[in-house]
Amino acid sequence: MRLDRSARTYFMAAFFFIATDAAAGAQNSQPASSAGAQAVADVFHEAESKYMFGFIDGSDIGNEGEKSFEYESTGSFQKRGGRYTAIENEFEFEHVPTQNFAYELSAHAITHSISGVEDLDDRNSTQFSGASAKLSYLILGRGPGSPIGLTVSAEPEWARVDGTDGTATQSYSSEFRIVADTELIANRLFAAINLIYAPETAKPADTGMWERSSSAGVGFGLTYRLTPTWAMGVAAEYDRAYDGLVFQSFQGHALFAGPTLQINISRKMLLAAAFMAQVAGRAVDDPRPLDLTNFEKYRSNLKFEIEF
Repeated sequence: MRLDRSARTYFMAAFFFIATDAAAGAQNSQPASSAGAQAVADVFHEAESKYMFGFIDGSDIGNEGEKSFEYESTGSFQKRGGRYTAIENEFEFEHVPTQNFAYELSAHAITHSISGVEDLDDRNSTQFSGASAKLSYLILGRGPGSPIGLTVSAEPEWARVDGTDGTATQSYSSEFRIVADTELIANRLFAAINLIYAPETAKPADTGMWERSSSAGVGFGLTYRLTPTWAMGVAAEYDRAYDGLVFQSFQGHALFAGPTLQINISRKMLLAAAFMAQVAGRAVDDPRPLDLTNFEKYRSNLKFEIEF
């Protein structure tokens, strides 16, 4: 598997930052007594699964009253031919007003670097792209007497820039998820599954005609906590693309897989990263392997959260 130069640069920079912070934290994490060992156990017990699985959500939404600022960067790399990079940056405020409900408010900016890609115009731009909100409701909290956590979420978004080609548009979409997770080994090994449905209606500026599409997916994640600070795992996601809001016309499908990493820098600071490659798929009416019409070949995600 060979990454293009933009993908390698983005991926290596993210993990260099992760490794540097993790090494600094590791120097101060050695327990010196039984009290220290108990503190480590407490840290293991308190870990949240929300960002443990990369692109796959965990069921935890945080504790009542928590507020946080988050920075999230999501990269898409490589289409058919040429050079393709799209990186979306989100600046988020999150609040958990009750134990069962949390919301996020986000502003988005997106950068495109496209050259020589099939069916896409060349483009180099950075633009304010829109805003979104995420509403999460915790149905079942994972814990003693409840081995499974269950959450539902909706993430409506308004966009003024097409996320694939960078052209002007008016787009309204929402991503709906059913999220379940469990602990296969108490406080150490976690597994999650997501069911995903994402309808969208958009009016490109060049046509002025409303277009409707949708996607459906299922994702799996498995994460092991190596230390109270470090958690590493793998995740896979299978996505299907359609024309129409309710799957009227099948357009293609793709299977992604890759590693995940989470570092709890402190009780109030978290860093998470994920990378996926398309390992199988095909677009309708295209005999070539992989679906690089409806999906990218590589995707990455980096999150940094500070609670207050």
